[in-house]
Amino acid sequence: MAATSSGEHMTRNSDKALVVGLAGFGTVGGGLVRLLQENADLVRLRTGRDIRLKKVLVRNVTKARAAQLPPGTELVTDPHALTDDPEIDVLVELIGGMDHARALIDRALDQGKHIVTANKALLAEEGLELFQKAARKKRILRYEASVAGAIPIVEALKESLTGNRVGSLMGILNGTSNYILSEMTTNGVEFDVALKQAQRLGYAEADPTLDIDGHDAAHKLVLLIRLAYGVHYPYTALSVRGIRGLSGLDIRMARELGYRIKLIARVRQAPGGSDGQIRLEAGVFPALVHHTYLLARVGGVYNAVRVEANAAGALFFHGRGAGDLPTAGAVLGDLLAVARDEHPNNTGFALKELPKASIVPPEERRSCYYVRVMVEDAPGVLRDLSGCMAAEGISMAQVIQKGDEGNGVPLVFMTHETSARAMRDALQRTMDAGLLREPAVYFRVLGGDQEK
Repeated sequence: MAATSSGEHMTRNSDKALVVGLAGFGTVGGGLVRLLQENADLVRLRTGRDIRLKKVLVRNVTKARAAQLPPGTELVTDPHALTDDPEIDVLVELIGGMDHARALIDRALDQGKHIVTANKALLAEEGLELFQKAARKKRILRYEASVAGAIPIVEALKESLTGNRVGSLMGILNGTSNYILSEMTTNGVEFDVALKQAQRLGYAEADPTLDIDGHDAAHKLVLLIRLAYGVHYPYTALSVRGIRGLSGLDIRMARELGYRIKLIARVRQAPGGSDGQIRLEAGVFPALVHHTYLLARVGGVYNAVRVEANAAGALFFHGRGAGDLPTAGAVLGDLLAVARDEHPNNTGFALKELPKASIVPPEERRSCYYVRVMVEDAPGVLRDLSGCMAAEGISMAQVIQKGDEGNGVPLVFMTHETSARAMRDALQRTMDAGLLREPAVYFRVLGGDQEK
């Protein structure tokens, strides 16, 4: 009976095209318009129906654009022309931002439309309400393009890996920061030079704050946590540290030790949960990644995600994290799912309301550390530094001393695993003792359980 019902449903769908209203005709919007025309035959083969773009919301209808609209598609400037058109089945939101995008999606849901969006900031900060509203309206809200561009990590967590318990998830989720770090590592340029290169090539915005301070990656991580664990991890509770002003000296020292510095987004289960609730440790931070690990080899503007699951084991996803066609392809994939009338299981969990995550406090998080301090070239400094570390229970695994850098002698050491609280307190001891010429620089080092 199921097969007959499905076949009858597909026949009904083939009689009517899925009608789309697109908000935003920028880079990704233009890529979507192109793919809808280039892949029209594939769309019909996969869904049994056409996808027709009826209206595109823009700010200026006279602006010249590279992408050519299909015949019969109308440019509009009034959002209500999309949300209130009864013929439009699904709203594709690609305008970005918060307030205008939220209002547009809210009204579209009120008008009974499905939603496809790439807006990671909106879904990370206000997504719970939107998901709940979509569930009440029995509407589909899909967002594959919101995380890692062409990499199908949202669908993998929501569908393919649902039979697994995810132990940890980590990745490189921001192409701008990864490009900057790659240039600093490969070509030896300083941070400011690499940032200007990224802006000149179109990889970084004029205001790169969201990228280099880690917030873009943090938005994406919140969505992945929701999909992997079925809990709400508030964006404001996430520990976020970016790469702004990172020194080329630390890039070189890390490389000498056999590591690459990457901006990592990570969540993992931690022991100690009660009543069956798992505890999560999550954050975005620069970290030293050993050069033999796959994440260390992810270069340029590429993204990657590594998932550790109890049945599947270690899985590694790698691909383009941004761009017109890579991201537009993810948007189109979501549209195909809507065209198939797939059940709107928007969060991947059947719960009406996701519980709040049980969060490991930042000061309790444990890691090995890379530490660089600038000190006087004087007898007894290393002994005194070691004493400050030992007073907080921290032992050094490796120490390297370099020549004078003008503002002191750089002393680099790697620690055994310790807590963030112990590291903070130990470094404060070194400052209070007058051992440092400037504040210490320190980064986490990924543990030895990562896949090579």
